[in-house]
Amino acid sequence: MIQDTTSFLSYWRNARSRTVRVLAALEPEDLEWAPMPGSFTFGDLFRHLAGLERFMFAENVQGRPSTYPGHGVELAPGLDGLGAYLDRCHEEALAIFGRLTDTDLLAPCQNPAGAEMATWKWLRAMSEHEAHHRGQLYLMASLRGRTVAPLFGLTEEELAARSRAASTSS
Repeated sequence: MIQDTTSFLSYWRNARSRTVRVLAALEPEDLEWAPMPGSFTFGDLFRHLAGLERFMFAENVQGRPSTYPGHGVELAPGLDGLGAYLDRCHEEALAIFGRLTDTDLLAPCQNPAGAEMATWKWLRAMSEHEAHHRGQLYLMASLRGRTVAPLFGLTEEELAARSRAASTSS
């Protein structure tokens, strides 16, 4: 359960920073590449995440309906435009989330499907949605041969090596 706004904001900033690592690893020719016809491109996914954070989740926690604009390239063309869109949407959403009181987190909000749930649960859903698409972005980056900084500081190989070293020294 998300119990207080301050800790949520800290967590959410860190979670988003892990997602944005992929954008930093991309080249301009990667942005509108998709792994197969009809699937989201890198740009689509980043615009989708930015737009949902600001225009769905942030609106819904204020008791307002979604104004999600979609994920079209016209919203944020190019790496610089996309970075600016992500930053702007994130900062605006953080300002909205920052106005929530700890009591507000327990109050119900309504999602676009009409379901009511505690606001903290809706924010948790935002986090789960981000993690889902972050996995896609990391996989797509590897398909393009792009190296992205590890999520938590170590690659799987580094973790395995350290674990082997620790088990032999004890």
